[in-house]
Amino acid sequence: MSGLRYVYAVCRPFGTPLSAQLTGVAGVPPKQLTHHGLVAVVGHVPEEDFAEGPLRAHLEDLDWLSATARAHQNVIDALTVVTSPLPLRLATVFLDDSGVRTMMEQREEAFLRTLDRLDGRVEWGVKVYAESPESPEPSEPSGSPEASGGTESSGNPDSRPAPSPVKPVSGRDYLRQRRGQRRAHEEKWEQAEEFSRKLHETLSGYAEETRIHAPQNAALSQAPGRNVLNAAYLVPRSESEAFVELVDRTKDDSSGLRVELTGPWAAYSFSGEDS
Repeated sequence: MSGLRYVYAVCRPFGTPLSAQLTGVAGVPPKQLTHHGLVAVVGHVPEEDFAEGPLRAHLEDLDWLSATARAHQNVIDALTVVTSPLPLRLATVFLDDSGVRTMMEQREEAFLRTLDRLDGRVEWGVKVYAESPESPEPSEPSGSPEASGGTESSGNPDSRPAPSPVKPVSGRDYLRQRRGQRRAHEEKWEQAEEFSRKLHETLSGYAEETRIHAPQNAALSQAPGRNVLNAAYLVPRSESEAFVELVDRTKDDSSGLRVELTGPWAAYSFSGEDS
């Protein structure tokens, strides 16, 4: 088959075949390309989309990029069921099989070391979000338009509703209420950070390696709340059930916090590859 070679991952030889219905990028089923003690999982992709120029343009197209990333991840997920793959960066492309084998030859020792470290292990992701504490807005200080009983209305004075009584608030009381709100917010974040620190210490006991990622940008992730912990854990498959149960038990340990668990994934955060 003509076209470029798209490389999903490198792994050790594995005996369990991938599903015959599995398709990857460009709708093409992946195949195995063996070189010494390594297997590259590759697919054929068209030059009109994946040659250097067109690919650069496509990477600016969010719809195309999202569809390609989903197809890429489908193959990685299928591999994770049958082996411990070393996933490569999205859109890793070579001219032909010879180019893929040359890459494997040049990086063979590093690949083998990493695969030994990842063998029998998966990545779990844990995020903690803190919701903003809700508190009533302090009353406006006396003398402000909001505290003066409202705006005037025209018409018969007898037909106007009587203004609701407003308890005057001094400027000092107003500032005190504002300071109290700030303290409540600060205490909430401190509690969330302490909860996250203890949770991370506990989960690290089940993991062979951990990574703390930068907090997610709320505007990009659209996840409600403030991301306090964004961590990845490299966990032996044999410990994964206990790890998941532990996370589940913590979800109700603190009000106003949300704990999210994702995985199991291929070990992107521990591969040494840009993903």
